[in-house]
Amino acid sequence: MYSMWLDDEQQRLWRTYLATTGRLQAAMNRQLQRDCGLSLADYDVLVALDESPGCRVSDLGARLGWEQSRVSHQLARMRERNLVGRRDADDDRRAAVVNLTAAGRAALADAAPAHAALVRAVVFDGMSETQARSVQRWLSTVLARLD
Repeated sequence: MYSMWLDDEQQRLWRTYLATTGRLQAAMNRQLQRDCGLSLADYDVLVALDESPGCRVSDLGARLGWEQSRVSHQLARMRERNLVGRRDADDDRRAAVVNLTAAGRAALADAAPAHAALVRAVVFDGMSETQARSVQRWLSTVLARLD
């Protein structure tokens, strides 16, 4: 039977994980804002649309793990800056499809190298292949349980 609380080792790991993900997201957001004028949310949307062009708004939300209202507000802000375009879906007038604009593609191309360099420096430099495989297995298991 499980205890109601995490044991000391689980608590340390959990708190370290939360602190790491929070600080990493803040660092990525600061770097993107400073270097490119993008937020981390902007970057996440640009990457998702680059990898899945002509994506329905609902599919974009599922891909990002965001609530519909967050996706709608984020896309509205990005449309104001001409980073994304939105149109009605051909097969369903209730659905919308979103794509990168030329400005969105340019913003992603501009942002990606420095973003990748930050992630590489903070996360992967000094990590062995064995450690990377272990982390990948652990995170994949957690994601599968969430699905």
